[in-house]
Amino acid sequence: MKNKQGVESWKDLEVWQKAHQLVLEVYRLTKVFPSEERYRLVDQLCRASASIPTNIAEGKGRNSLKEYLQFLSIAKGSIEETKYLLLLSRDLGYLDEPTYYSISDNYDEIARMINGLIKSLRTYLTPKT
Repeated sequence: MKNKQGVESWKDLEVWQKAHQLVLEVYRLTKVFPSEERYRLVDQLCRASASIPTNIAEGKGRNSLKEYLQFLSIAKGSIEETKYLLLLSRDLGYLDEPTYYSISDNYDEIARMINGLIKSLRTYLTPKT
């Protein structure tokens, strides 16, 4: 059963859903990277992108709001890591410009969503006067 905000689990969070879809996209895109990148760039890019929804999920499952905020902060760091690795992939010629800008814009959207979630959650930590 969902609570009054409509969020029962991390799977109900729109930010998690979008981040998960982007992981699937990263996996799809990296299938055509050169085989010599399999244990270098591809592995690191897939891990960084998967870290985003993973940390959102893990944080949601924690027992305290402070822990949840910490995991959301880690997810934000993983977004930046992923964006850099996508830039590197573009500069190495593995991603074309339109694909790079499209997926990078999607990660920017997820970063904004996480920032909004963090801001919203922090209001519960601020003492009411």
